Amino acid sequence: MTRRTHAYGVVVAVGALLASAACSSPYEPDSSSKAAAGQRTVRPVEGCGAKSWTDPKDLSPNRAPARCLPGAPPPQPQSEPRELTIATGTLSAEYVAPLQVALDKGEFEKEGLDVELKVLPTPDALPLLAKGDIDALWAAPEAAVMNGVKGGFDIKWVAGNFSPDPRSKSGLWARLKAGESASRVAMAGRRLGTMIGKGSVIAYPMERALEQHGGGLADIQYQQLGSADVLTALQNGGVDSAWLLDPVWRKVDGKRGYAFLGGQPQGEPLGGMLYGRTLLQDDLDAGVALLRAYLRTVNTYFASDYKQDATFVTYLAKLLKSEETVLRSTPPLRMDWEIRSGTTTRLQSAYDAQGAAEGSPLPESRTVNRALYEEAVGHAP
Repeated sequence: MTRRTHAYGVVVAVGALLASAACSSPYEPDSSSKAAAGQRTVRPVEGCGAKSWTDPKDLSPNRAPARCLPGAPPPQPQSEPRELTIATGTLSAEYVAPLQVALDKGEFEKEGLDVELKVLPTPDALPLLAKGDIDALWAAPEAAVMNGVKGGFDIKWVAGNFSPDPRSKSGLWARLKAGESASRVAMAGRRLGTMIGKGSVIAYPMERALEQHGGGLADIQYQQLGSADVLTALQNGGVDSAWLLDPVWRKVDGKRGYAFLGGQPQGEPLGGMLYGRTLLQDDLDAGVALLRAYLRTVNTYFASDYKQDATFVTYLAKLLKSEETVLRSTPPLRMDWEIRSGTTTRLQSAYDAQGAAEGSPLPESRTVNRALYEEAVGHAP
């Protein structure tokens, strides 16, 4: 089976490449990929019933993610083999596991797709995606993405990735000062240690947490640190608070003097698959096929608590080149391909509060396209 992963870096100017192309609606699978919007007929898909789609307006924290039966949606191989390149910031993070498993288990190959994963930071990948030099980006609708779309990039968020398990404490942690408790921490004016800095999707959940503790995104000082330095800075007092990811938060969980203030909203993915003009317009058949393989992988291998399967965890640790004990130390991610209503609106509001947004906010019609995964499961709008 085909397994292609590649890591490389390149520096490009986001503003140097602009692309503008309208996103098409679903159309007949056997029709031209350049058919006009609204000409694709969505048909029922074997193994994908009522539970394969949820109302985007449902923001309930306990919302059950959409699911088909294992092995569904069934493959629909392309008439001719198609090579696709997906850029991702890392190949080892747990949220990339569905792509790695799909590649290793031949799910892309079943669709007639020869997929290559390339490690590339989002700012470098965006202009390449807009130009068509890469086909998809596994990332998030960060401020750089929104600003790129405002500048003319034809890029849309087409599928989600995950939401946190209720047991997860990945998120905003603070050192408690005298007289403070986990229910009340004065956050205004504090220094925040983060790997990404301003413009990341964590701005949205961080804003929610700060508002509960007398602070705001404009009221804190940001200190960008390396991944290995964030926890150290929090522990030695170099910063007052920090955004700690899996499994780093386990180092302070339950220890005196630290408080978890909040993380990513449950039931609401903040990242996933981004498409450019190529898979949105020029070859939408391949775009649907790519998502179909991704969804089938989730339904087959990540439908529920995949960490209950010891054999699978061992396999996953080897695939991600991660320590098995580390992978077992945190709750499983709730893999979720659907995109909630208003997420990009809330994200842009947070970016604006940070001073990372350019121009007026974009409507959801410019940032999101749910039609491809809806077609993959047979849900007609």
